[in-house]
Amino acid sequence: MVKVFGANTRKGAFAAVLLASAAALGGCQTETLNKGYIVDEQALAQIKVGSSAEQVILVLGTPSTTSTVGSKTYYYISQRTEKRFAFQQPTIVDQRVLAIYLDKANKVERIANYGLQDGVVFDFISRKTETGGADQAFLKSLFRSLGNIFPS
Repeated sequence: MVKVFGANTRKGAFAAVLLASAAALGGCQTETLNKGYIVDEQALAQIKVGSSAEQVILVLGTPSTTSTVGSKTYYYISQRTEKRFAFQQPTIVDQRVLAIYLDKANKVERIANYGLQDGVVFDFISRKTETGGADQAFLKSLFRSLGNIFPS
């Protein structure tokens, strides 16, 4: 006599479901994707106030974009996204804009590493929020459009 719904069958079915679940979850791995310029802290440490624009380009490379209004500024833009499943849209984890401000003599005047903190543009080097002005408006629009610059 064969029991179709016996205790052994239930244990076997439970074990099969458990095994299938473990195999499916084992394939879940967070994929991190970096786009744009990734700041090398050692390279950035070589750039000091007073360095020439040529030295900046030699050490950091060609900027992602430069300013067209006001003083000359080099912008190095990056974005980090993550996704857990292959079918999932990537989630933006971090966005950064490294800004190298140059004076009229093409020497480094100031360095800022902007990111979003609590939805506000924040300079991670000086540890303060930028105030109004053309540069602030540019940075805000840049962060809004980073998804278009780095499509997934």
